[in-house]
Amino acid sequence: MKILHVNLAKGFRGGERQTLLLIEALAGCDHIQQVLVCRRDSPLRDRLAGVNGVTVVTADHQLAGHGAVGRVDVVHAHEAKAVHWAWLHWCLRRVPYVITRRVDTPVGDRPLNRWSYRHAASRVAISRVIQAQLVARGWGPVERIPSAHSDPVPDPARTRAFRESFAGRRKAGLFLVGHAGALVDRHKGQRVLLEAARRLETRCPDMAFVFLGAGADGEALQAESRDQDNVFWLGFKDNVVDYIAGFDVFAFPSRNEGLGSVLLDVMACEVPVVASRVGGIPDLVTDGETGLLVEAGDAEALAQALARLHDDNALRRELATGGRRRAEAFSPRQMAAAYLFRYERVARS
Repeated sequence: MKILHVNLAKGFRGGERQTLLLIEALAGCDHIQQVLVCRRDSPLRDRLAGVNGVTVVTADHQLAGHGAVGRVDVVHAHEAKAVHWAWLHWCLRRVPYVITRRVDTPVGDRPLNRWSYRHAASRVAISRVIQAQLVARGWGPVERIPSAHSDPVPDPARTRAFRESFAGRRKAGLFLVGHAGALVDRHKGQRVLLEAARRLETRCPDMAFVFLGAGADGEALQAESRDQDNVFWLGFKDNVVDYIAGFDVFAFPSRNEGLGSVLLDVMACEVPVVASRVGGIPDLVTDGETGLLVEAGDAEALAQALARLHDDNALRRELATGGRRRAEAFSPRQMAAAYLFRYERVARS
C-alpha cells in the first residue's frame, strides 16, 4: 500500500509532530510505502531524512505537487491547507482521502470546506470535543483517533544537569514548575501562568517557573516578566523530554486546545500535570486521578493547584502514577494501527 501524507503547515508544532510520529511508526510495516507532501521550508523534511521508505515532495501551496506524487492508494490530510490539497487531488485523480482535524475551533461553513469534508472517505477527530464539532456540521460520520506520545526516553545525565543548573537560585530548596509550548498566549495561556507565578513568589519561595518554547509572543512575555525572579525562559529545545523529566509539576494553562499531545509525553515521564479544563484536555486528564484541572484563564485557581501539589508529596506521586498508566494507551504504534485499519478500509472501498 502506498500512503500519501500532506502537511502544508509552517513551522513544527503539535500537528507536525504527530504527522512525524505516524510516518515513523508506519515505516516499520514491510508492505507500506509513504510519500509526504510538505512545504519547502518544513522541518519535517530534515526529520524524515533517515526514515526508510519515505519520499518527500515539495509543495508550498494547495495547487502544487499533484503531478509529482505518482500513483498512491490513499491520501491523508493532516491540517487545514492539506484538506483542500487532498480534495483537489481527488478531483484530479479520484484518490480517496482521510482528514484528521486537530484543533478545537469549528471548521468554517464555507463551500470549499463543505465539499472537502463531504467527499472525504474518512473524517477523524483527535478528541471528543472536535468530534462533536464535526458531527454538528453534518458533513458525514466522524471517527476518533487520539494523538500519541513520542515514546519519550529522557537522558538522565541531561535531566540531572538541568536541575543542577538551578541549584542556589531559589531561596529555599528547589521545586520546578515547567511549561512547554508555542509562546502564543491566546492559545497556550502563558500570561495566566505568569500571574500564578506572581501570586506564589512569597507563598512558595522555592518554586521556579521554567518556560520552554518559542513563538510570536516570546519577547513580550519575557519583557512582562522581567521583574519576576522566579521565572526562567529557556527557549525551544529539541530534546524537550530531558527537561520535562526534571520538572516537579507541569503546568498547561491553555485557553483552547485540540488535545494537548505534549501532556502525553509529560504523563509518560511520570510528571504530575495541572491543566485547563478546556478542549480535548479532559480526554487525557481526569481531575484527581491523572492530574488536576482548573478553569481556563483562572490564575488564582492555577496558583492554588500548584501550591497544593507543592505541599503534598503523596498526591504528586499518585497523579504521576495515574498519568503514566493513562499514557500507556496512547502509543505511536496504537495510533498507527488505528490509521492503517482505516487506510485499508478506504482503499478496499
